[in-house]
Amino acid sequence: MTHKILCLNEISTHGTERFTENYTLTKELSEANGILVRSADMHKTEFPDELMAIARAGAGVNNIPLDRCTQEGIVVFNTPGANANGVKELVIAGMLMAARDIHGGIDWVSANRKDPEVAATAEKKKKLFAGSEIKGKTLGVIGLGAIGVLVANAAESLGMTVYGYDPFLSVNGAWQLSRKIKHSETLDEIYEKCDYITLHVPLLDSTKAMINKESIAKMKDGVVVLNYARDLLVDEMAMTEALMSGKVKRYMCDFPNTRTVIMPNTTVTPHLGASTEESEDNCAVMAVDQMMAYLENGTIHNSVNFPNCDLAAFRGSCRLLIFNENKPNMIGQFTSALAAEGINILDMSNKSRGNVAYTAIDPEQDITDEMIEKLAAIDGVLRVRVIRNA
Repeated sequence: MTHKILCLNEISTHGTERFTENYTLTKELSEANGILVRSADMHKTEFPDELMAIARAGAGVNNIPLDRCTQEGIVVFNTPGANANGVKELVIAGMLMAARDIHGGIDWVSANRKDPEVAATAEKKKKLFAGSEIKGKTLGVIGLGAIGVLVANAAESLGMTVYGYDPFLSVNGAWQLSRKIKHSETLDEIYEKCDYITLHVPLLDSTKAMINKESIAKMKDGVVVLNYARDLLVDEMAMTEALMSGKVKRYMCDFPNTRTVIMPNTTVTPHLGASTEESEDNCAVMAVDQMMAYLENGTIHNSVNFPNCDLAAFRGSCRLLIFNENKPNMIGQFTSALAAEGINILDMSNKSRGNVAYTAIDPEQDITDEMIEKLAAIDGVLRVRVIRNA
């Protein structure tokens, strides 16, 4: 079977070149089995029945209608960690720019570029841009995922004292984190002790506007706040007031909008976090590999709406994949329906995530269209898919 893939944005050829002869790139949404996307807004996109997966070449999936994809049994992937080093380097650059007022110095030189005495004048004026070193300062890292861990380790290696906060720190993240990083059990400790605070958390209801008037009041006077994660993590009205009063010395932000671009003492970059050749290549490769693994044998890695499921190559003539609501007796109904048709099960895997579940079954006999219809008619089933061995 040939799978047709639609690229809604330009995707690095390092990724698309990994597709085998069983894949073709298409420009027609109506025939797409898979979609690769970066920033294109998909909320108004009508998905064809043939669409089985969407892979976001990046971490954020705010541009994808996840609830609708889940109800239609469309697996949505992202690529966590693929752009982590690129973002880490921009965060470190942001700290250095904030500490030394590099941007202000550059602006001064540009404004005085026609002055024939610019060299002599610069020696007199450079004290206006004198800053401090980050060595010996204290950094608070909120969120110790793929990016946060790299930032924390890099800052510690530059001589900073680093506090990290993440109540959901993974085992893998803990292994990668330097032993010198101080573990904070509360955000208040970060706010009270740190000269620099950097955000590395997803945008959730619980994190939206987490930097607000109340949290800023707990911070040290003259703190520097860095946000290279999500714009809505920061209450911009509260941040503007804090910048004007001097409570926050500088705000480093990667999200230009009509408010951030006019904030005082703010340096805004045009969403450059993952904009490196290496990051784009890494994201494309991961997205394509995940897409192929799912389309070819049903394996799910790094899905944001369905559970991960590691599946070996199937032995029989086909593999049955069922997406359903996570409620009692679903598996019993599947196996009973198969047994009623005399279909034996060679292997089975069932995984759940919140309100949804994913079941992969390797039957001894082939699955007919009539059997697919019977399974799809079971209350709570979202989608039934069969992969047939070529």
